[in-house]
Amino acid sequence: MMSLPRHDHWINGKKAAPASSEYLPTDDPMTTRPWAEIARGNADDIDEAVGAAHTAFRTWKRTGPSVRAEILWKIGDLIGERADELAALESRDAGKVIREVHTQQSMLRTWYHYYASLALHMEGRQIPHDSRTLTAITVREPYGVIGVIPAFNSPMLLGAMSIAPALAAGNTVVVKPPEVNSLSLLLLGELTKQAGLPDGCFNVVTGFGHEAGDALVGHPATKKVFFTGGIDSARSVTSRAAEGLKQTVLELGGKSANIFFDDIDIDTAVNGVIGGIFAAAGQTCIAGSRLLVQDTIADRLVEAVADRARAVILGNPTTPTTEMGPMSQPKILNGVTQRVDEALEQGARVLAGGPNGAKPAAGWFYPPTVLDGVTNDMAVAQNELFGPVLSVIRFRDEDEAIAIANDTDFGLAAGVWTSNYHTAHRVSRELEAGTVWVNTYRALQYATPFGGIKSSGHGRENGIDGFAEFTQPKAIWFESNPDAIGDPFALR
Repeated sequence: MMSLPRHDHWINGKKAAPASSEYLPTDDPMTTRPWAEIARGNADDIDEAVGAAHTAFRTWKRTGPSVRAEILWKIGDLIGERADELAALESRDAGKVIREVHTQQSMLRTWYHYYASLALHMEGRQIPHDSRTLTAITVREPYGVIGVIPAFNSPMLLGAMSIAPALAAGNTVVVKPPEVNSLSLLLLGELTKQAGLPDGCFNVVTGFGHEAGDALVGHPATKKVFFTGGIDSARSVTSRAAEGLKQTVLELGGKSANIFFDDIDIDTAVNGVIGGIFAAAGQTCIAGSRLLVQDTIADRLVEAVADRARAVILGNPTTPTTEMGPMSQPKILNGVTQRVDEALEQGARVLAGGPNGAKPAAGWFYPPTVLDGVTNDMAVAQNELFGPVLSVIRFRDEDEAIAIANDTDFGLAAGVWTSNYHTAHRVSRELEAGTVWVNTYRALQYATPFGGIKSSGHGRENGIDGFAEFTQPKAIWFESNPDAIGDPFALR
């Protein structure tokens, strides 16, 4: 039996074997067999990585913004040059189709370039004061060591939302990648070195969340934590962070409503539904997993969506013609299977896919599934499945659509499809979501803030709002006339 290729941590500018000498298999979702091994990180590995980041921070925070910008720009260029390789790693490691993941890797070039430009704009301000001799200013300062724990579905993209602004602001970074999809971020470590990033500024420790991830969040020198994942894991992260009174930024799950009013063009709308749920096999936090459709057009739209769902091309995710690959791991596949079975027992009807839907013989596949007859109180409409399952819910009018859409613990995203500007404006303002797309879906960009409300998390990534999460303001007061201090017991 041939040995699998092994991948060590990336610590202090070089590869580092795990302190325990143990490795974990990483599986190919298409073959369901291991294709590589990653280091099993523990508290000792995290301590080494955080220590390196803490030491590097002393110099990096004093590095001029133009130098930081130049290095970040180069990192973006190198990611663009290696987009094919990075995409191949994530496609095989997580089962995402190559056509999507290659687009993600290519667009990251501009993501890093954007934050390179923001390194030059960490500007404070002067605050007006009644006294002519007192001057107050603010400066923005980095936190120190930032802990980053991205989700498995897009580790390079989700990681960039934290890694790039953290480095641009003068912080240093330790990443604990998802154990099912770590290899792309390990390659990123090598690219940061090639770009001239000083050793210790960027570190990657692989392994389990309850071991390496917990140690990273709990380490005394980790000053702030950025986590993307599920609610249960987020509770563990925030509980651990609270022990050290650390701030967190959480981007969690969603149960997004994709709302279609009866004035839309049905043929055009079908792609909006399909792209919202079946892209990435539904393994995305912003999946439009609840199709809210006005009852006057519901039968026609749902029939067209079901027809398109049955035609989705399933297969090897590394093949360019494949439209949907397998689930990334068995536990997600099992969860999707269980939730669909529950929904059928509660009265939902399969229009496409489902337990008996066509799928490849090999791989962790679940067929693109359309469930009609869903009510919003069913578990399939309230719980994030993270799989290719669309729940159809019909509504009569605008008020009912808004009520159904907001009747969930989540608040990450939503879609509104209408040709009426007034409807779009009213509904968008009433929806409880961090992002609302009008006549489109799943659009992301480096300069546009992204994040959730309610159980979908707190804080923001991307844009000026996201960049602000990586700095903290310091107020500095200057008195030009010491004789003006006056009564020492009175507040000035």
